Amino acid sequence: MNSLIHISEAASLALHTMAYLAAEPGRKASTHEIARVMGASEAHLAKVMQRLGKAGLVVSQRGPGGGFTLAKTPEQVSLLEVYAAAEGQLGEVGCLLGQPVCGGHCIMGELLGKLSQEIKDYFANTKLGDLTAEWGKVASNA
Repeated sequence: MNSLIHISEAASLALHTMAYLAAEPGRKASTHEIARVMGASEAHLAKVMQRLGKAGLVVSQRGPGGGFTLAKTPEQVSLLEVYAAAEGQLGEVGCLLGQPVCGGHCIMGELLGKLSQEIKDYFANTKLGDLTAEWGKVASNA
């Protein structure tokens, strides 16, 4: 099914993984474990985890008993930070037809700009800590 809003697989993995780690702060989770829970490729997840690490959102420990943990408390990390780590900063809304930005005559321009700003504001104002209760509900139903 098509969706009006598209979030890449990398961004989705980053958001879900960070919520998973936030559900039990301090507990280490391996790439293997997270990939199994998310139903994702370990190789793809490893790339996402590397981006999250470079952004200072997770720390890793190698070896037996190693894994990933959050680098900050869930209340300190916004969804926008996680998204930006996976995909880069959000840019301006572009043309749905892939054309250069027009002179303001697009019938969708105002709507797309408004919706994009609302989503960006939601991501900026929502912290991982806000999602932990929701993740607990999802995990218990799995």
